[in-house]
Amino acid sequence: MRSSVILLSSYSPSLVAFRGPLIRQLMAQGRAVIGCGPEDASAQVAAIGAEFEAIGPHRTSINPVYDLLYALRLIRLIRRRRPTAVIAYTAKPVIWGCLSSWVVRVPTRVAMITGLGFAFGDGARRAKWTQRAVRWLYRVSLARATCVIFQNPDDLAEFEQLGLIERGIAHVVNGSGVDLRHFSPVSLPGKSTFLLIARLLADKGIREYVQAAKQIQGSHPQARFLLVGWYDDNPCSLRHEEVDSWIQDGIIEFLGRLEDVRPAIAQADVYVLPSYREGTPRSVLEAMAMGRPIITTDVPGCRQTVIEGVNGFLVPSRDAAAVAQAMRRFLVDPSLAARMGTESLRLAETRFEAEIVARAVVNAAGL
Repeated sequence: MRSSVILLSSYSPSLVAFRGPLIRQLMAQGRAVIGCGPEDASAQVAAIGAEFEAIGPHRTSINPVYDLLYALRLIRLIRRRRPTAVIAYTAKPVIWGCLSSWVVRVPTRVAMITGLGFAFGDGARRAKWTQRAVRWLYRVSLARATCVIFQNPDDLAEFEQLGLIERGIAHVVNGSGVDLRHFSPVSLPGKSTFLLIARLLADKGIREYVQAAKQIQGSHPQARFLLVGWYDDNPCSLRHEEVDSWIQDGIIEFLGRLEDVRPAIAQADVYVLPSYREGTPRSVLEAMAMGRPIITTDVPGCRQTVIEGVNGFLVPSRDAAAVAQAMRRFLVDPSLAARMGTESLRLAETRFEAEIVARAVVNAAGL
Protein backbone atom coordinates (compact mmCIF):
# COMPACT_ATOMS: atom_id res chain seq x y z
CA MET A 1 0.00 0.00 0.00
CA ARG A 2 1.28 3.48 -0.90
CA SER A 3 2.02 5.82 1.95
CA SER A 4 -0.60 8.52 2.19
CA VAL A 5 -0.85 12.13 3.34
CA ILE A 6 -3.96 13.82 4.71
CA LEU A 7 -4.20 17.53 3.94
CA LEU A 8 -6.58 19.42 6.25
CA SER A 9 -8.27 22.67 5.22
CA SER A 10 -11.01 24.91 6.59
CA TYR A 11 -12.01 25.99 3.05
CA SER A 12 -12.18 23.25 0.44
CA PRO A 13 -11.60 25.35 -2.72
CA SER A 14 -8.18 26.29 -1.35
CA LEU A 15 -7.02 22.67 -1.64
CA VAL A 16 -6.55 23.07 -5.38
CA ALA A 17 -6.26 26.86 -5.68
CA PHE A 18 -3.60 27.23 -2.97
CA ARG A 19 -2.23 23.70 -2.36
CA GLY A 20 -2.42 22.17 -5.84
CA PRO A 21 1.37 22.35 -6.37
CA LEU A 22 1.97 20.76 -2.95
CA ILE A 23 -0.46 17.95 -3.75
CA ARG A 24 1.27 17.33 -7.10
CA GLN A 25 4.67 17.36 -5.39
CA LEU A 26 3.56 14.72 -2.89
CA MET A 27 1.97 12.55 -5.59
CA ALA A 28 5.16 12.77 -7.66
CA GLN A 29 6.87 11.03 -4.73
CA GLY A 30 4.38 8.16 -5.07
CA ARG A 31 2.21 9.20 -2.14
CA ALA A 32 -1.58 9.12 -2.09
CA VAL A 33 -3.10 12.44 -1.00
CA ILE A 34 -6.47 12.89 0.72
CA GLY A 35 -7.67 16.48 0.81
CA CYS A 36 -10.21 17.40 3.49
CA GLY A 37 -12.49 20.39 3.86
CA PRO A 38 -16.06 21.31 4.80
CA GLU A 39 -17.37 22.10 1.29
CA ASP A 40 -17.64 19.47 -1.44
CA ALA A 41 -14.59 19.78 -3.67
CA SER A 42 -14.38 16.14 -4.76
CA ALA A 43 -14.47 16.92 -8.49
CA GLN A 44 -11.78 19.60 -8.32
CA VAL A 45 -9.50 17.51 -6.11
CA ALA A 46 -10.03 14.39 -8.24
CA ALA A 47 -9.07 16.42 -11.34
CA ILE A 48 -5.49 16.67 -10.05
CA GLY A 49 -5.37 13.02 -9.00
CA ALA A 50 -6.08 13.21 -5.26
CA GLU A 51 -8.96 11.99 -3.10
CA PHE A 52 -11.38 14.11 -1.11
CA GLU A 53 -13.13 13.66 2.25
CA ALA A 54 -15.82 16.11 3.31
CA ILE A 55 -14.71 16.99 6.81
CA GLY A 56 -13.90 20.40 8.17
CA PRO A 57 -14.47 22.80 11.05
CA HIS A 58 -17.14 25.42 11.44
CA ARG A 59 -14.79 28.19 10.32
CA THR A 60 -16.17 31.18 12.21
CA SER A 61 -17.89 29.59 15.20
CA ILE A 62 -16.30 29.87 18.66
CA ASN A 63 -18.55 27.16 20.10
CA PRO A 64 -16.18 24.56 21.62
CA VAL A 65 -18.71 21.76 21.03
CA TYR A 66 -18.32 22.14 17.26
CA ASP A 67 -14.55 22.03 17.59
CA LEU A 68 -14.57 18.91 19.75
CA LEU A 69 -16.89 17.17 17.29
CA TYR A 70 -14.47 18.11 14.51
CA ALA A 71 -11.57 16.63 16.49
CA LEU A 72 -13.46 13.36 17.06
CA ARG A 73 -14.28 13.10 13.36
CA LEU A 74 -10.62 13.70 12.54
CA ILE A 75 -9.52 10.91 14.87
CA ARG A 76 -11.94 8.51 13.17
CA LEU A 77 -10.75 9.60 9.74
CA ILE A 78 -7.07 9.24 10.61
CA ARG A 79 -7.58 5.81 12.15
CA ARG A 80 -9.48 4.67 9.05
CA ARG A 81 -7.00 6.08 6.52
CA ARG A 82 -3.80 5.40 8.50
CA PRO A 83 -1.67 8.12 6.85
CA THR A 84 2.07 8.50 7.34
CA ALA A 85 1.67 12.28 7.51
CA VAL A 86 -0.98 14.89 8.29
CA ILE A 87 -0.50 18.43 7.00
CA ALA A 88 -2.88 21.11 8.27
CA TYR A 89 -3.26 24.80 7.48
CA THR A 90 -5.37 27.62 8.98
CA ALA A 91 -6.09 27.80 12.69
CA LYS A 92 -8.69 25.12 13.44
CA PRO A 93 -7.24 22.40 11.19
CA VAL A 94 -3.79 23.14 12.65
CA ILE A 95 -4.95 22.96 16.28
CA TRP A 96 -7.23 19.94 16.01
CA GLY A 97 -5.25 18.24 13.26
CA CYS A 98 -2.04 18.24 15.29
CA LEU A 99 -3.79 16.97 18.41
CA SER A 100 -5.80 14.30 16.57
CA SER A 101 -2.85 12.99 14.58
CA TRP A 102 -0.74 12.90 17.75
CA VAL A 103 -3.43 10.86 19.51
CA VAL A 104 -3.43 8.36 16.63
CA ARG A 105 0.40 8.42 16.52
CA VAL A 106 0.85 9.61 12.96
CA PRO A 107 4.63 9.82 12.40
CA THR A 108 4.72 13.21 10.63
CA ARG A 109 2.49 16.05 11.88
CA VAL A 110 2.90 19.33 9.98
CA ALA A 111 1.31 22.65 10.95
CA MET A 112 1.29 25.45 8.37
CA ILE A 113 0.69 28.90 9.91
CA THR A 114 -0.72 30.91 7.01
CA GLY A 115 -1.60 34.01 9.05
CA LEU A 116 -2.37 34.96 12.63
CA GLY A 117 -6.02 35.87 12.20
CA PHE A 118 -8.60 37.47 14.47
CA ALA A 119 -7.20 36.08 17.72
CA PHE A 120 -3.95 38.02 17.23
CA GLY A 121 -5.38 41.23 15.77
CA ASP A 122 -7.18 44.29 17.01
CA GLY A 123 -10.52 42.53 17.26
CA ALA A 124 -9.11 40.15 19.85
CA ARG A 125 -8.74 43.03 22.30
CA ARG A 126 -12.51 43.06 22.53
CA ALA A 127 -12.55 39.39 23.49
CA LYS A 128 -9.49 38.65 25.60
CA TRP A 129 -10.78 35.25 26.64
CA THR A 130 -10.89 34.17 22.98
CA GLN A 131 -7.33 35.36 22.48
CA ARG A 132 -6.09 33.51 25.56
CA ALA A 133 -7.94 30.33 24.59
CA VAL A 134 -6.60 30.30 21.02
CA ARG A 135 -3.03 30.93 22.16
CA TRP A 136 -3.27 28.16 24.73
CA LEU A 137 -4.61 25.77 22.11
CA TYR A 138 -1.78 26.70 19.75
CA ARG A 139 0.76 26.10 22.51
CA VAL A 140 -0.65 22.66 23.31
CA SER A 141 -1.17 21.53 19.73
CA LEU A 142 2.12 22.81 18.26
CA ALA A 143 3.99 20.98 21.01
CA ARG A 144 2.65 17.80 19.30
CA ALA A 145 3.76 18.84 15.79
CA THR A 146 6.90 17.48 14.19
CA CYS A 147 7.24 20.52 11.92
CA VAL A 148 5.73 24.02 11.92
CA ILE A 149 5.92 26.09 8.75
CA PHE A 150 5.45 29.87 8.70
CA GLN A 151 4.93 32.15 5.72
CA ASN A 152 6.98 35.03 7.07
CA PRO A 153 9.64 35.51 9.76
CA ASP A 154 7.56 38.01 11.73
CA ASP A 155 4.87 35.44 12.54
CA LEU A 156 7.53 32.96 13.63
CA ALA A 157 9.13 35.59 15.88
CA GLU A 158 5.76 36.39 17.49
CA PHE A 159 5.01 32.72 18.17
CA GLU A 160 8.45 32.32 19.74
CA GLN A 161 8.05 35.47 21.84
CA LEU A 162 4.68 34.24 23.14
CA GLY A 163 6.11 30.81 23.90
CA LEU A 164 3.74 29.05 21.50
CA ILE A 165 6.35 26.97 19.72
CA GLU A 166 9.41 24.96 20.62
CA ARG A 167 12.68 25.83 18.94
CA GLY A 168 14.08 23.52 16.29
CA ILE A 169 10.90 22.53 14.48
CA ALA A 170 10.04 25.84 12.78
CA HIS A 171 10.72 26.77 9.15
CA VAL A 172 9.82 29.77 6.97
CA VAL A 173 8.76 29.49 3.32
CA ASN A 174 7.71 32.18 0.84
CA GLY A 175 3.95 32.06 1.30
CA SER A 176 1.79 29.62 -0.64
CA GLY A 177 3.50 30.48 -3.90
CA VAL A 178 1.86 31.43 -7.18
CA ASP A 179 1.25 29.26 -10.24
CA LEU A 180 3.10 31.05 -13.03
CA ARG A 181 1.40 28.89 -15.64
CA HIS A 182 -2.00 30.18 -14.55
CA PHE A 183 -1.02 33.77 -13.72
CA SER A 184 1.10 34.98 -16.63
CA PRO A 185 2.19 38.52 -17.62
CA VAL A 186 -0.29 40.79 -19.40
CA SER A 187 0.53 44.21 -20.85
CA LEU A 188 -0.44 47.20 -18.73
CA PRO A 189 -3.56 48.98 -19.96
CA GLY A 190 -2.06 52.41 -19.27
CA LYS A 191 -5.35 53.86 -18.02
CA SER A 192 -4.36 54.97 -14.48
CA THR A 193 -6.27 52.09 -12.91
CA PHE A 194 -5.71 50.76 -9.38
CA LEU A 195 -7.03 47.48 -7.98
CA LEU A 196 -7.60 45.87 -4.58
CA ILE A 197 -8.76 42.25 -4.15
CA ALA A 198 -9.77 41.12 -0.66
CA ARG A 199 -12.47 39.88 1.63
CA LEU A 200 -14.47 42.93 2.69
CA LEU A 201 -12.82 43.25 6.09
CA ALA A 202 -11.62 46.43 7.77
CA ASP A 203 -8.20 44.95 8.48
CA LYS A 204 -7.56 44.45 4.76
CA GLY A 205 -7.17 48.24 4.58
CA ILE A 206 -10.19 48.74 2.34
CA ARG A 207 -11.22 51.98 4.06
CA GLU A 208 -7.71 53.37 3.59
CA TYR A 209 -7.88 52.43 -0.09
CA VAL A 210 -11.18 54.27 -0.48
CA GLN A 211 -9.95 57.31 1.45
CA ALA A 212 -6.84 57.43 -0.75
CA ALA A 213 -9.05 57.23 -3.85
CA LYS A 214 -11.04 60.24 -2.59
CA GLN A 215 -7.82 62.22 -2.17
CA ILE A 216 -6.65 61.33 -5.68
CA GLN A 217 -9.86 61.94 -7.62
CA GLY A 218 -9.83 65.73 -7.28
CA SER A 219 -6.44 66.17 -8.96
CA HIS A 220 -6.54 63.08 -11.20
CA PRO A 221 -10.15 62.58 -12.33
CA GLN A 222 -9.05 60.05 -14.95
CA ALA A 223 -7.89 57.58 -12.27
CA ARG A 224 -10.02 54.49 -11.66
CA PHE A 225 -10.22 52.45 -8.47
CA LEU A 226 -11.42 48.86 -8.77
CA LEU A 227 -12.45 46.68 -5.83
CA VAL A 228 -12.92 42.92 -6.03
CA GLY A 229 -14.27 41.46 -2.82
CA TRP A 230 -16.86 39.53 -0.90
CA TYR A 231 -18.57 39.75 2.45
CA ASP A 232 -17.41 37.42 5.19
CA ASP A 233 -18.86 36.19 8.48
CA ASN A 234 -16.18 37.94 10.51
CA PRO A 235 -16.26 40.53 13.33
CA CYS A 236 -14.19 42.87 11.13
CA SER A 237 -16.53 42.65 8.13
CA LEU A 238 -17.62 45.87 6.46
CA ARG A 239 -21.30 46.75 6.31
CA HIS A 240 -23.16 46.51 3.00
CA GLU A 241 -24.39 50.08 3.42
CA GLU A 242 -20.86 51.44 3.67
CA VAL A 243 -19.68 49.70 0.50
CA ASP A 244 -22.86 50.71 -1.33
CA SER A 245 -22.22 54.37 -0.45
CA TRP A 246 -18.74 54.21 -2.00
CA ILE A 247 -20.21 52.78 -5.18
CA GLN A 248 -23.02 55.35 -5.35
CA ASP A 249 -20.56 58.22 -4.78
CA GLY A 250 -18.44 57.00 -7.68
CA ILE A 251 -15.33 56.47 -5.58
CA ILE A 252 -14.84 52.81 -6.51
CA GLU A 253 -15.96 50.40 -9.19
CA PHE A 254 -17.08 47.27 -7.34
CA LEU A 255 -16.64 44.04 -9.29
CA GLY A 256 -17.93 41.73 -6.54
CA ARG A 257 -16.55 38.26 -6.04
CA LEU A 258 -14.75 36.74 -9.03
CA GLU A 259 -13.91 33.06 -9.44
CA ASP A 260 -11.14 34.12 -11.83
CA VAL A 261 -9.39 37.36 -10.85
CA ARG A 262 -7.09 37.49 -13.88
CA PRO A 263 -9.37 39.74 -15.97
CA ALA A 264 -9.52 42.22 -13.08
CA ILE A 265 -5.73 42.24 -12.69
CA ALA A 266 -5.40 42.69 -16.47
CA GLN A 267 -7.51 45.88 -16.20
CA ALA A 268 -5.20 47.37 -13.58
CA ASP A 269 -1.91 49.25 -13.85
CA VAL A 270 -1.10 49.02 -10.12
CA TYR A 271 -2.14 46.58 -7.40
CA VAL A 272 -2.83 47.98 -3.92
CA LEU A 273 -3.22 46.10 -0.61
CA PRO A 274 -3.10 48.33 2.52
CA SER A 275 -3.63 45.34 4.85
CA TYR A 276 -2.88 45.51 8.56
CA ARG A 277 -1.19 42.07 8.56
CA GLU A 278 -0.95 38.95 6.40
CA GLY A 279 0.71 35.55 6.23
CA THR A 280 1.83 36.24 2.69
CA PRO A 281 -0.92 37.88 0.61
CA ARG A 282 -1.75 35.63 -2.30
CA SER A 283 -3.48 38.37 -4.27
CA VAL A 284 -0.23 40.35 -4.26
CA LEU A 285 1.69 37.35 -5.61
CA GLU A 286 -0.90 36.88 -8.35
CA ALA A 287 -0.61 40.54 -9.37
CA MET A 288 3.19 40.28 -9.36
CA ALA A 289 3.05 37.21 -11.60
CA MET A 290 0.98 39.21 -14.08
CA GLY A 291 3.58 42.00 -14.08
CA ARG A 292 1.93 44.56 -11.80
CA PRO A 293 3.76 46.92 -9.44
CA ILE A 294 2.64 46.79 -5.82
CA ILE A 295 1.63 49.31 -3.18
CA THR A 296 1.30 47.57 0.18
CA THR A 297 1.93 48.15 3.86
CA ASP A 298 5.16 47.74 5.77
CA VAL A 299 3.68 45.03 8.02
CA PRO A 300 4.34 41.30 8.52
CA GLY A 301 3.61 39.26 5.42
CA CYS A 302 3.14 42.24 3.10
CA ARG A 303 6.64 43.66 3.43
CA GLN A 304 8.16 40.41 2.14
CA THR A 305 6.58 40.98 -1.30
CA VAL A 306 8.09 44.40 -2.07
CA ILE A 307 11.62 45.64 -2.50
CA GLU A 308 11.11 49.32 -1.78
CA GLY A 309 11.44 51.42 -4.92
CA VAL A 310 12.14 48.37 -7.08
CA ASN A 311 8.83 46.57 -7.66
CA GLY A 312 6.64 48.92 -5.65
CA PHE A 313 6.28 50.97 -2.51
CA LEU A 314 5.75 50.15 1.15
CA VAL A 315 3.54 52.51 3.16
CA PRO A 316 2.71 52.70 6.88
CA SER A 317 -0.31 50.75 8.07
CA ARG A 318 -3.63 52.64 8.49
CA ASP A 319 -2.30 55.67 6.60
CA ALA A 320 -4.56 56.64 3.71
CA ALA A 321 -2.49 59.74 2.93
CA ALA A 322 0.61 57.57 2.41
CA VAL A 323 -1.35 55.25 0.11
CA ALA A 324 -2.51 58.27 -1.91
CA GLN A 325 1.04 59.62 -2.11
CA ALA A 326 2.29 56.29 -3.49
CA MET A 327 -0.54 56.24 -6.03
CA ARG A 328 0.39 59.73 -7.23
CA ARG A 329 3.90 58.58 -8.05
CA PHE A 330 2.47 56.25 -10.69
CA LEU A 331 0.12 58.93 -12.00
CA VAL A 332 2.80 61.60 -12.48
CA ASP A 333 5.27 59.12 -14.03
CA PRO A 334 3.36 56.69 -16.29
CA SER A 335 6.55 54.79 -17.17
CA LEU A 336 7.07 53.78 -13.52
CA ALA A 337 4.39 51.06 -13.56
CA ALA A 338 5.99 49.19 -16.46
CA ARG A 339 9.48 49.28 -14.92
CA MET A 340 8.29 48.12 -11.51
CA GLY A 341 5.91 45.56 -13.01
CA THR A 342 8.86 43.89 -14.73
CA GLU A 343 10.63 43.64 -11.37
CA SER A 344 7.50 42.19 -9.74
CA LEU A 345 7.44 39.42 -12.33
CA ARG A 346 11.13 38.71 -11.74
CA LEU A 347 10.52 38.37 -8.00
CA ALA A 348 7.54 36.09 -8.57
CA GLU A 349 9.65 33.84 -10.79
CA THR A 350 12.67 33.61 -8.48
CA ARG A 351 11.15 33.77 -5.00
CA PHE A 352 7.45 32.92 -5.03
CA GLU A 353 6.93 30.33 -7.80
CA ALA A 354 4.53 27.67 -6.49
CA GLU A 355 6.64 24.64 -7.32
CA ILE A 356 9.64 26.15 -5.50
CA VAL A 357 7.50 26.79 -2.41
CA ALA A 358 5.97 23.29 -2.55
CA ARG A 359 9.44 21.71 -2.61
CA ALA A 360 10.44 23.86 0.36
CA VAL A 361 7.40 22.63 2.34
CA VAL A 362 8.10 18.97 1.50
CA ASN A 363 11.77 19.34 2.44
CA ALA A 364 11.00 21.15 5.70
CA ALA A 365 8.52 18.43 6.68
CA GLY A 366 11.04 15.70 5.90
CA LEU A 367 8.71 13.98 3.43
